[in-house]
Amino acid sequence: MFNAIERLAEPPPSLGQIASDFGPLYASHGFIGWLFAITGPVAIILSVGANGGLSQAEIASWIFGVFFINGLITLLLSWRYREPLVLFWTIPGTVLVGQSLTHLSFPQVVGAFYGTALLMLVLGLTGWVKRAMQLVPMPIVMGMVAGVFLRFGLDLVRAVFADFAIAGPMVVLWLLLTALPALGRRCPPIIGALVIGTLAALLFGKYDQNASLQIALIRPVIPTPSWSLAAMIELIVPLAVTVLVVQNGQGFAVLTAAGHKPPVNVVTVACGIGSALAAVVGGVSTCLTGPTNAIVVSGGERKRHYTAAMVVGVLALGFGLLAPTFTTLLLIAPKSLITALAGLAMLRVLQTAFVTAFRTNFSLGALIAFLVTVADVPLLNIGAAFWGLVAGFALSGLLERADFTAASGA
Repeated sequence: MFNAIERLAEPPPSLGQIASDFGPLYASHGFIGWLFAITGPVAIILSVGANGGLSQAEIASWIFGVFFINGLITLLLSWRYREPLVLFWTIPGTVLVGQSLTHLSFPQVVGAFYGTALLMLVLGLTGWVKRAMQLVPMPIVMGMVAGVFLRFGLDLVRAVFADFAIAGPMVVLWLLLTALPALGRRCPPIIGALVIGTLAALLFGKYDQNASLQIALIRPVIPTPSWSLAAMIELIVPLAVTVLVVQNGQGFAVLTAAGHKPPVNVVTVACGIGSALAAVVGGVSTCLTGPTNAIVVSGGERKRHYTAAMVVGVLALGFGLLAPTFTTLLLIAPKSLITALAGLAMLRVLQTAFVTAFRTNFSLGALIAFLVTVADVPLLNIGAAFWGLVAGFALSGLLERADFTAASGA
């Protein structure tokens, strides 16, 4: 069973090697990746928890679990494999849990978290996940990824029109630093955009001046799980699908397109372990994140990307410990600043997704995967990204058989 675990291609880097590979560009990508994770995704947890009747302490404990525990795993995996392997939590799975909390108790949901963790451990240790994912052509996967990431580009455009005083200077400076590599090496475009956006927000009084900011450490809540058969049937398989296919599928596709070789079985096992540990404090299942990893690999040398992932891990540890403080700080920042920042960080990644999806074979299947994902219509409590893959694969199997034949003979 344990033969499925991928072996290390080379020894883990020493502290000296990490310091040598690190730099301002990778620090900025790690920071922006972490910044994305603490914005919209955290808001989803807050909304789901409040609507599901969770107490403030339970919601805070959930946030602590998905950041602190996954931050530790991110640090360990990225160091051991010298690959950018950022693990956080399943966003569509969080939405699914929100629907279940309307008729299931939180202890029943937590019991399903443990069941999902066990399923992922088995799939990772046996290697079944890797073999199944190899059957899906990369162009179709990247068509789905393009559909998921499209909204980042659209939100960037909307931010410029809705709040030009903040987003406009950010775009202009990003373009300037990108077009002039000599300047860009001294000040990475993303950092320049962040600095100018923050200054503009302060100048125009966009921060909420009435909010009070208090530093407070988290106090985790450990819920006692309830083993409900109904909850297990309703949640385990859909949660596993959101992790292994929807979220991990995005993450693996992004990393592979950037030239990396993520250890699929190891990551799946890590997701199982992370899910079990997060469940201890009421956190939803762990996954390999797509958007944050996309930001981490959006520039610089491939062999040094792992240092950006380690930055995300370190910052995640701090955010988990100080979740109440950082949440308040997030709420007083102008939305346009965060939206524009994430959009600028994703532009190159979105470009890569489109090029990979429509460059050669499986282009019709990739198009269908893209369209179904962009339509964003969930079915059977499973998000559109999964159904985009299903539709793209099915259509290619029907109308692009020659591409499958060519791929199998390659």
